[in-house]
Amino acid sequence: MTVSTDYMVETFCALANIPSPSGNTEKVMAWIETELKRLGIRFFRMNKGAVMATLPGANDEKHRLLTAHVDTLGAMVKEIKGNGRLKLALIGGFEFNAVEGEHCQIETDSGRIITGTILSTKASVHVYGREAGKMERTEQNMEVRLDEKVKSREDVLALGIRVGNFVSFDPRVTVTNSGFIKSRHIDDKASVAILLGVLKHLKETGTTLPYTTHFLISNNEEIGYGGNSGVPEKTVEYLAVDMGAIGDGQTTDEYCVSICAKDSSGPYHYGLRKHLVRLADENGLNYQVDIYPYYGSDASAALRAGYDIVHGLIGPGVDASHSHERTHKEALDNTAKLVLAYLQSEKMQA
Repeated sequence: MTVSTDYMVETFCALANIPSPSGNTEKVMAWIETELKRLGIRFFRMNKGAVMATLPGANDEKHRLLTAHVDTLGAMVKEIKGNGRLKLALIGGFEFNAVEGEHCQIETDSGRIITGTILSTKASVHVYGREAGKMERTEQNMEVRLDEKVKSREDVLALGIRVGNFVSFDPRVTVTNSGFIKSRHIDDKASVAILLGVLKHLKETGTTLPYTTHFLISNNEEIGYGGNSGVPEKTVEYLAVDMGAIGDGQTTDEYCVSICAKDSSGPYHYGLRKHLVRLADENGLNYQVDIYPYYGSDASAALRAGYDIVHGLIGPGVDASHSHERTHKEALDNTAKLVLAYLQSEKMQA
């Protein structure tokens, strides 16, 4: 019996369709709490809004912690323009060209949802010609066209829209017959689905892990501090389950579990990395080891916060990260199998 791929895919689709830009994650965290209750997993809500679930292990002197984050890229209303359109301030590390033409929704302070589209200020080639394509995509040159009859700032204010309202992007989740998963926010809702799938498997099989293990579903990773506090004092190993970056010079693809050797914060723990590679080899998994040059994780954030831990990073290979992303069911399956092998291993790195 292995972790259910169908469960992981269904869980990802449910999570992806709940808007949760960093700073506005209450709805998705409530969904996670409901699912953990259904699975019979003990958990608690942390002050920053994250959820920590715990499985008691045979050894309670040393603990492990795994984390995945459910917050996503997004935006906030920065300015209401005189013509009734909105300027945005981005939340998370991405470029405006990654969301140009995307449908979006604005959540007002009262909870009302108003939809729109993100466009350049010179979107029409029939009016602006080549300038429409050549214009740099910056905060000054991008705007939201609201799906409401608005022609002025006052019209927008009458809708309840204010500076600071959160803006979410339509994920456009698609699962193809060939097994591909296309969506925004695969980073990192796919890995949250993987951890929930592993928890479901462990609960249903009655498996007792060799070490007490915590599962942290963080909600501020995209802005740098999701998993840098509240780490239980007995924690020795800290494994972030995020995503493997695909691109020129990378070995990771959309079918494997990617094991990170180094990111922008520096090398991950060498002993833990080699242990993960051994487990992948022993279990016949499709994996690759890579360096992610423009990347940081909750594990590296915990180290910067001063925690005395052994840290690692793995995840399914994801194409076009922080844009319209894609992965494959096989990547989820390989990642879940490596997570399960790691959790059941008795070798501790410290």
